[in-house]
Amino acid sequence: MIGHLILRLSIWFLLTADFSLANIAIGIVIAFLLPRSYAPPEPLKEWFDVFGKILMAIPIAYIEAFELIFRPHRHEDVIMEKVPNHRSPLLIFLDVFLITFTPKTIVVKYHEEGFYEVHRVRRTSSN
Repeated sequence: MIGHLILRLSIWFLLTADFSLANIAIGIVIAFLLPRSYAPPEPLKEWFDVFGKILMAIPIAYIEAFELIFRPHRHEDVIMEKVPNHRSPLLIFLDVFLITFTPKTIVVKYHEEGFYEVHRVRRTSSN
């Protein structure tokens, strides 16, 4: 339960970027009011993998942002990316967040068959 509270508050603070006392109180209330997932807990190894990928994505996002500023990307495509097996809704959310966090990619749709539809921009054409 504490893990869910910390995750929800982290997302709240990322969205609002406000650490005032009133915003903290609102965040705590919202974190408790949101419905909980009743999926079985994920293995700790998967959590470490996802958080490691998120930490690696931060410098990659900055690099991609500078690439987009200084060297325009004129080609785009939509690819299907496979979801790792047996992902809980929370880990699927973190995967979508991770893909969308970098400036060159965004998840357009999640397919229940186990795929993310990802829009990406590239510098060169794939032909």
